[in-house]
Amino acid sequence: MANEVLPIHCMDGGLHQPLHCLHADPHLLVLAKPPGLLCVPGRGPDKQDCLSRRAQAQWADALVVHRLDQATSGLVLMARSAEVQRRLGRAFELRQVRKRYLAVVAGAMPQAPDAAWSEIDLPIAADWARRPLRTINAHLGKPSQTRWRTLGYDTATDSSRVELEPLTGRTHQLRVHLAAIGHPILGDTLYADARLQARAPRLRLHATWLAFDHPHSGEPMEFTLDAPF
Repeated sequence: MANEVLPIHCMDGGLHQPLHCLHADPHLLVLAKPPGLLCVPGRGPDKQDCLSRRAQAQWADALVVHRLDQATSGLVLMARSAEVQRRLGRAFELRQVRKRYLAVVAGAMPQAPDAAWSEIDLPIAADWARRPLRTINAHLGKPSQTRWRTLGYDTATDSSRVELEPLTGRTHQLRVHLAAIGHPILGDTLYADARLQARAPRLRLHATWLAFDHPHSGEPMEFTLDAPF
């Protein structure tokens, strides 16, 4: 079932926006998460609607493997058994699952010759005084690396379109790294100032590419999903 759009019903009989499924087989799912939707339930009755519950309404065996921030849209991989969940989780730990994102950031980021990749290597730690924020901390932070390259600069809006590939998976990693080098993501309510937050109605961050080996067959799998901005 590739590129399938399925209407997922709420438990109360209402109808959510259609759930976009790019791939479904007996072992795993690849879904498109819209912005503003949690990946898993949060605390409180107003945070129970989430991608995992919507998926489980169609595939009762759907299990979470990884997450995107609530404000981020894009590709999410889910397992359909505990064994596949374990295998995919291990693949993420070993960096055998590759992900790329598209972001629109403030200012002009440099463009390397031949579209070469650059890297941000800054350790990230929890900012306990301002939870759930994260911060760059050379002493307490965990090693964190993000590859990036500039796709283009818009002089009219003074913003750059940037492709990102996280090599580690720290909470808020892309948002923290870009803010740390002076190019916050537009619409970021956590790491951008009020002026940059107001320049976009949502966080301009989208998980656009996912590549991994199928945990059952070993077949190379690759999925892309264009950003809606």
